Amino acid sequence: MINFFQNFTPIGQAFIATLFTWGMTALGATLVFATKTINQRLLDSMLGFAGGVMIAASYWSLLGPAIEMSADNAIGAWFPAAFGFLLGGIFLWGIDKILPHLHPNTPLSKAEGLYPKERKRSTLLVLAITLHNIPEGLAVGIAFGALANGGTEASLAGALTLALGIGIQNFPEGVAVSMPLRGEGMSRRKSFFYGQFSGMVEPIAAVIGAFAVAFIEPLLPYALSFAAGAMIFVVAEEVIPSSQEKGNKDLASMSLMVGFVLMMILDVALG
Repeated sequence: MINFFQNFTPIGQAFIATLFTWGMTALGATLVFATKTINQRLLDSMLGFAGGVMIAASYWSLLGPAIEMSADNAIGAWFPAAFGFLLGGIFLWGIDKILPHLHPNTPLSKAEGLYPKERKRSTLLVLAITLHNIPEGLAVGIAFGALANGGTEASLAGALTLALGIGIQNFPEGVAVSMPLRGEGMSRRKSFFYGQFSGMVEPIAAVIGAFAVAFIEPLLPYALSFAAGAMIFVVAEEVIPSSQEKGNKDLASMSLMVGFVLMMILDVALG
């Protein structure tokens, strides 16, 4: 697989990798063709698992490398990681306040953003997962864009591992959009379309992230930690609360730990 990716530029690599993550979102959405509903405990455990993967990826694939790259920073190796991390959280917080959206497992009355009551429930659910996918796409794109600044086979393996982890946790995201829509009476085809559509933003965000850091090397540690901060904000503000809202707190928490450990193993063993 590494040999295949070496035939492309870092921007092309990021685009191909996020086509895979988008495809995993679509794969999760295909469950609507098999059943109209999904067990709530299973859905909550999948959301918890996704949160664990995102937390682990934020450190091992993003913050850790950002700190290593900043060893010679005049202020301190901690500064780019701390600054970028907080900036990423603030950025997502701002989008969260503006973009109308509805978290999975949440009643329509609790929709967030500007003028959410003027939107359909289906639109709000898709926008919630789309918001979720922006930092994931950026993270993958930035990881591949770093290769333009002297990356090795090891760093390529790390970027591929990040894409693999993001892809795995995208599966329940497709389920989290498509299954509620199917349960409300929407056709299977439309439920699938909306479910996979939420992942479409990842290739776009990945190309933007890869392009930015590929040509502006000093931005790299800030960009890596920016993506980490954005992902952690999403986990804390959306994924964990959604996974526990129906009362399956212990199951969701243990699933989060399993997701964290799996991503940690993938990153350490492969990256």
